[in-house]
Amino acid sequence: MKRDLYFSKPLMNAAGSLGFAPDLRVLKELGGLNDLGAFVTNPISLRPRLPTAQPALIQFPGGFLLHTGLPNPGFKNVLKKYSAKWNRSDLPIIVHLMADRPEETQQMVRGLEYIENVMAVQLGFAPLLSDDIILLNLKMCLGEIPLIFSLPHEQVLSLGPRLIQHGADAISLASPRGALYDKDGVLISGRLYGQSLFPRSLEVVRSAAMIGLPIIGAGGVWTDADAESMVKAGAMAVETDAQLWVPKEALT
Repeated sequence: MKRDLYFSKPLMNAAGSLGFAPDLRVLKELGGLNDLGAFVTNPISLRPRLPTAQPALIQFPGGFLLHTGLPNPGFKNVLKKYSAKWNRSDLPIIVHLMADRPEETQQMVRGLEYIENVMAVQLGFAPLLSDDIILLNLKMCLGEIPLIFSLPHEQVLSLGPRLIQHGADAISLASPRGALYDKDGVLISGRLYGQSLFPRSLEVVRSAAMIGLPIIGAGGVWTDADAESMVKAGAMAVETDAQLWVPKEALT
């Protein structure tokens, strides 16, 4: 039987913002469990990944670019360390998987089916991955766990309807990408975060909702009012990221 994708409260953390499992100490500092409807894990790959050789955080007006390489201990190691914590959690868990290779994604999704408190899987993709590979991920991973596809803004309206038509449960907004020069004059590509992203994100959510896509809003959500605006525009849930771990005054 397929599990339900249901949010008792619309707000949740975005992948990469709060670790691999809920930490009560951290959540208490942020206001506790009461504000979140689900917990999203850090991105997980089938094999361990080391940090990039040149990690970077570069600020720009209203936000920052982050390049990390998405380090993680690998799927089997994450399960060994955190699966019991997921099952004990008061929050339903959404596991974020790096889904660039469909056969590896399928292996990870099947490995999550025995963990009862995993409410859904969120699939994230490398830049410029083709629509065909993303659709193949859907075909190979359909099963009892709901699938959320994290897409860049430009693919939400073009690819999103096809994914939902063929069995995906929701679309979420991936952090947009950009490039900036670092202090040494090296051009660095990475994901963009910060308040300046919000107007564009809200427009994508509104456009997606208007064509009936089940959409999870994200990108620049900094205040309660931002989250409420996303829901008002049609989002079924809202993810917040940098607001959880960057002092607000640092980007104002």
